[in-house]
Amino acid sequence: MQVYLVGGAVRDEQLGIPHNERDWCVVGATPDELLAQGYRQVGKDFPVFLHPDSGEEYALARTERKTGPGYHGFAFDCSPDVSIEDDLLRRDLTINAIAKDAGGKLIDPFGGVKDIQERVLRHVSDAFAEDPVRILRVAKFAARFRHLDFTIAPETMQLMRQMVLDGEVDALVPDRVWQETAAALAGRSVRTYVEVLRDCGALKILLPEVDALFGVPQPKKWHPEIDTGVHVLLVLDQAEALSDDLEVRFAALTHDLGKGNTPGYRLPSHPGHERRGCKLIRQIASRLPVPNACRDLALLAAEFHTHCHRALELRAGTLLKVLEGTDAFRRPERFEQFLITCEADARGRGGLENRSYPQADYLRGALAAAAAVDAGAIAGASRASKISTAIHRARVMALREYRRSAPAVEIQKN
Repeated sequence: MQVYLVGGAVRDEQLGIPHNERDWCVVGATPDELLAQGYRQVGKDFPVFLHPDSGEEYALARTERKTGPGYHGFAFDCSPDVSIEDDLLRRDLTINAIAKDAGGKLIDPFGGVKDIQERVLRHVSDAFAEDPVRILRVAKFAARFRHLDFTIAPETMQLMRQMVLDGEVDALVPDRVWQETAAALAGRSVRTYVEVLRDCGALKILLPEVDALFGVPQPKKWHPEIDTGVHVLLVLDQAEALSDDLEVRFAALTHDLGKGNTPGYRLPSHPGHERRGCKLIRQIASRLPVPNACRDLALLAAEFHTHCHRALELRAGTLLKVLEGTDAFRRPERFEQFLITCEADARGRGGLENRSYPQADYLRGALAAAAAVDAGAIAGASRASKISTAIHRARVMALREYRRSAPAVEIQKN
């Protein structure tokens, strides 16, 4: 039995990147032999075991044979005569197809070290085309390593495009699409993930609501970049700089979806895009297992981001409508996420990335002023049927006073 360090740990070691997890490949052993040594089996599709002491994953070396469409359409051979080279051959990218033996020697049959040095993401073999998840993984790796100047090999991008044309992407299960997308949204250079999927044609199938934004014009006065799709990429850049929250980044991606189906005669304006966008966000959430927290913040951003941009122009009653509509009194943490998303939207415009966004602080102050109203005292002094009306009136009065005392600031409209 021989044990090799494989996968991301070897790759990141070559890149000089710290790694927290290690995966191991076992050659020349059977499941029974590992179980006898105290390993615990956890893999369902193929034998993966947890080390009895470290808890790290040890997988038997295996080969794969395509038997049907999609991610699960494979048969595996995990017999003891499968070599480490056989196992590496089934992997997606050359940079992930490097192993290290117990003596520290690298096993690199497909030129992964050279591709690391040259910053290239290249598929190992034509078997890449058998698993559509690999399109998502390449897009994710392209985003993760964009700061290191990695690019996708032309032949790999061409293969990905052919996979899309062949319908392989249609077989992707929603859970895996969201899993990879969420990992990309939580990582670096989120826009690269979207760009790669669009470049190979997969975005139109997986997130057609986002793909539809590219090529849709907006008023140049407010959007120097003009193209709505480009605007969304810029907003993702700003959201990435402002917050690590997955919810904020998903809301940034989806806040303007309604502009993708604006009637042509209305362009470049987009009246009513806020409500149309909410419908499309619900459509995505019904198709993919988007967490409720992501969905709900995205809906708030889509519906109220224009109000947020115009905050200093709003009357007290409308301000209260925004605070109540975003559930700011009960969910101040989510309201803060909403404000960050709106700030990313305001800054995600060509040449305006460093603009100030006083609307956020103004709305924070408005929330504090309205929340300072003593609802308990009002409830104690009012008849039951009049309590909500009395509290509403008191909050409007508090916001009127807040508007009078707040400094005037010039607002740049959406």
